[in-house]
Amino acid sequence: MLNYGRRKWGSLTGITVSDFGNLRQGDNRHSTYGDLGLRNYYAARIAGKDTMLLNPKPVIQRPTGYTQYDLLQKVLFKPNEYTSHTLNLQLSTSSDIPRYDRLTEFSGNKLKFAKWHYGPQERLMAAYTWENSRRRSFYDESRLTSAYQRLKESRHNRRFGKSFLSHQTELVQVYSVNADLTKSLKLHRLQYGVEANFNIVDSEAEEVNILTGSVRPRSTRYPDAGSSMHSAAAYLTHTWELKTWLVLNQGVRYTFTGLDAQFSDKTFFPFLQDEVKQRNHALSGNVGLVALPGNGWRFTFLGSTGFRAPNIDDLGKVFDSSPGNVIVPNPELQPEYTYNLEVSASKSIKERLHLELVGYRTWYRDAITTQPFTLNGKDSIVHEGQLSQVTANVNAGKAYLYGYSASLKADITNSLSLSSSLNYTYGRIKAGEGDIPLDHVPPLFGRTSLNLQLKRIRAEFFTLYNGAKALKDYNPNGEDNLQYATPQGMPSWYTLNFRAAFQFTPHLQLQAGLENFTDRYYRVFASGISAPGRNLTLTLRGSF
Repeated sequence: MLNYGRRKWGSLTGITVSDFGNLRQGDNRHSTYGDLGLRNYYAARIAGKDTMLLNPKPVIQRPTGYTQYDLLQKVLFKPNEYTSHTLNLQLSTSSDIPRYDRLTEFSGNKLKFAKWHYGPQERLMAAYTWENSRRRSFYDESRLTSAYQRLKESRHNRRFGKSFLSHQTELVQVYSVNADLTKSLKLHRLQYGVEANFNIVDSEAEEVNILTGSVRPRSTRYPDAGSSMHSAAAYLTHTWELKTWLVLNQGVRYTFTGLDAQFSDKTFFPFLQDEVKQRNHALSGNVGLVALPGNGWRFTFLGSTGFRAPNIDDLGKVFDSSPGNVIVPNPELQPEYTYNLEVSASKSIKERLHLELVGYRTWYRDAITTQPFTLNGKDSIVHEGQLSQVTANVNAGKAYLYGYSASLKADITNSLSLSSSLNYTYGRIKAGEGDIPLDHVPPLFGRTSLNLQLKRIRAEFFTLYNGAKALKDYNPNGEDNLQYATPQGMPSWYTLNFRAAFQFTPHLQLQAGLENFTDRYYRVFASGISAPGRNLTLTLRGSF
C-alpha cells in the first residue's frame, strides 16, 4: 500500500498478489467422517489420454491452488472544509480456479470429470462520490455516488475420457447511482434518498473438440440473446428521541424492478418462451424502538417487511445444481415477501461485563425455493449426458425462519478479557406432507476467545465450533449438497487457534497465527471441500 497526501489531495494505491497452493485438510480425523474428503485419485492427461493418478498424500486436495491479482487506486480531492470528491478504481483478476467438488465426483469406478474450472474472474469497478456537509434548508449532509462495474466469469469442463471441452462465458455490466441526504431537526433526524440500478447480462457457450478443434453449440447458462434488470427506489427513515431514554425509528421504502430476458436459440430447451418480461413493485417499511431504562439495561424491538423480486439468476439460469439435478427457468416465478420481528436485551455490569440476547423470526410469503419441476410432463431430462431430475425455482407458499444469538464480553483484568458468542437458526418450508428444511440454514455455531492486551503485545486464543447437521435438516432439492455429507449428516467440530502481534516500534509490527493447531479434520456444512488443517501465518507490517 502507498498512501500520499497533501492539504487538499490524497492518494491511496494498493497492489496485492495472492498465490494459493493446493489446500491441505486436517489429518486428525474422527471416525464418524469415514473416508469423506480423502483425495485418493486425481485426473491428468498423459500421452493424449485421460489418466487417474494416485495421490501420494490424500490429505492434499488437488487441484485447489490459484493466483489472485488486485489493484486499488483511490483519489481524494477536498477543495474546502465542506466538500470532497472521491474516485475509487478497482481491478482484479485471477488464474483459472479449479471447481474442486466436481473434480472429486465419480461415475462408477472412474472420475466423472477430467477438467472443471472457472476461467479468470475479471472485475473492474469505477466509482465517483461527491459529499457535502454545508447545511442547507433541506439537508445537513449529502452524498452522491455513481458507479460502473464490469464482471466477466466463465466455466469450463470436460468429462473424463471425452473429447469435447465445454465453455460457458458470462459478462455482467452494472450501472448504479445513489443520492443520500440527512437532516436533523431538534429531536428528529431524517435520512432519505433515491437509487437506480441497471444490469446487463450476456451469456455465450460452445464445446470444442480437443483432438480435432471442431466446435459445436451448447446451452448457455443464462438467456443467450441477453437479458437485463433495472430497479429504482426511494426511501425515508425517521429517528425521534421521544425521551432521553427512549428512541423511535421508522422507515419506508418504495422499490420498482423490471426484468427482460430473451431466449432466441431454443435448440436445447424448446419449451422456453421467446421472451420473459416482469415488472414488480412493493412498499416496505420498518419500525423500531430502543429503550435505555438505566442501570446498564438496553432493550430493542424491531418490526419490518421485506420484498425480493426474482433476478436473472433466479428466473433464467440453466445449470446442474448437484449431480443428477438440473435447474431450469421458470417464467412464472414471482417475488417473495417477508415479515420480520427482532427483539434484544442487553445488560452491562460495572462496565466490565456485557451480556446480550437477541431473538428473531421471519415469515415468508411466496418464498423462492428450489423444488421438483416438470417439463412437458416429464420430471427428468438428459442434461450434459446424464439423466437428471428437473428442478426449478418456484414460489413455495409459506416458510419461516427463527433463531437466536447470545454473547458476552468480560474484562477479567485491565489486560485480560473473555468474549463468546453462540448462534442458532431454524428454518422450514410449509408443505402439506410435512415441513421441508429451508436451504442454507447453518447448524448451531459459535466462537469463544481469551484476549491479552499489553503495551507492545496483543494476543488471542480462540476456538470456533459448529454443531452437527442431521440429514433430516438438509433441503432435499436445493443446494445444501447432501451428496457431500456422511450417512448421518455433517458431524460437529471445533478448532483451537492462536494469534499474536508484537509492536517493535510505532512503525514496525510482527504478526503470527497458528490456526487449527490440533490439525482437526472437519468440513463446513454444505461445502464441497474440506477445511484447512494446521496453518501457520507470519506477517511483517511496516509503515513510513
